[in-house]
Amino acid sequence: MPSPIHVAALYRFARFPHPAALRQPLLDLCAANDVRGTLLLAREGINGTIAGPEDGIAAVIAHIRALPDCADIAVKYSHAATMPFHRLKVRVKREIVTMGEPDIDLLGGVGTYVAPADWNALIDDPDTIVIDTRNAYEVKIGSFARAIDPRTERFGDFPAWARANRAALEGKKVAMFCTGGIRCEKSTAFLKAEGLTDVFHLEGGILKYLEEVPETESRWHGECFVFDERVAVSHGLAPGTHELCRGCRMPVSPEDRTSALYEEGVACPACATTSDATKRAAAAERHRQVKLADARGEAHVGAVTSEPQTGARII
Repeated sequence: MPSPIHVAALYRFARFPHPAALRQPLLDLCAANDVRGTLLLAREGINGTIAGPEDGIAAVIAHIRALPDCADIAVKYSHAATMPFHRLKVRVKREIVTMGEPDIDLLGGVGTYVAPADWNALIDDPDTIVIDTRNAYEVKIGSFARAIDPRTERFGDFPAWARANRAALEGKKVAMFCTGGIRCEKSTAFLKAEGLTDVFHLEGGILKYLEEVPETESRWHGECFVFDERVAVSHGLAPGTHELCRGCRMPVSPEDRTSALYEEGVACPACATTSDATKRAAAAERHRQVKLADARGEAHVGAVTSEPQTGARII
C-alpha cells in the first residue's frame, strides 16, 4: 500500500525581483495543506524539500509552477512511512544555495544537462573528471565510482577548491553531481564564468539517478544523504541504513552504532571526543524526553532536525 506521506524535493533558478512578497502566500498554502519542510526563496529562485498528503503537495507544487520562470520546474518525488519533517519553514535568503559568487549567470550560463540514462557513459570515459560537489560528510556515506571528493565543509568552499585545482580541470570534460542537482548546476555556472567550457552536470542529481537507473547498471556506491528524517536513501529511493546523531547531526552508519563511542541520542564517533559535558547532558535529557513522547504516542518536535552543523538544508 503506498505511503500517505509524499515527499517533494525541488529547486529552480529563476528571476524573483521581490522574493519577500512570495513568502507569505506560499507559507499560508503549505500550512493550510498540512505540508511541512523547508522552502528557500531568493532573487535567484526557489529551493527546498517538503512533505505532506498527496493533495497538499500537489496544491503547493501547482502554486510554485505559477511563479515566474517556474512553469516547468523539475520535482523529485518519493515517499516516507512517517512525516519526515515536524516543522514548516519558508525563508527568504540571499541565495537558495550559498556559494558567495554573485556574478555568475544561473539562467543562461550553466553547463550541459546530462540525463541519468546517459550519465554512466560520461563518467565511464577515462578522459572525464568526475567531481562530487557535496560536502565531505555526505560523500563519506556514498558517491559515484571515480568521483573526486573536494572535502569541502560547506558549498561556499567549492570556488576556492576549483580555483586551486584549475590547471587539472583545464581542457578536460568535467562532470559534476550533487543530491538533487542544484549545487552541481550552480558549480557548472561558476566554472563557465571562470572560463572552462566543457562542463556537465547530472540532471535531477543523485536522487533522480537512483530512481531511474537499475541497480544492476548503477555506478553509485553506498547511500545518499538526504536532508530530512530519512537521513539516507539507496537505489530506488528505498530507506537507507543510516541514522542521525543528535549530538552533531551527522549521519551514523550501522558500523558507527556498534562503536563504544556511540550513545543513542547523545553522541557518535564523529563527536564523542569533542562534545563537552554540558552539551552531552542536554542531548541526554532531550533524548529522554523523546522516549517519553514516543511512549505517549506523541512527536517531540524539538528533537527533529536533519541539518548537520556544517551545512544547510539543500538538495
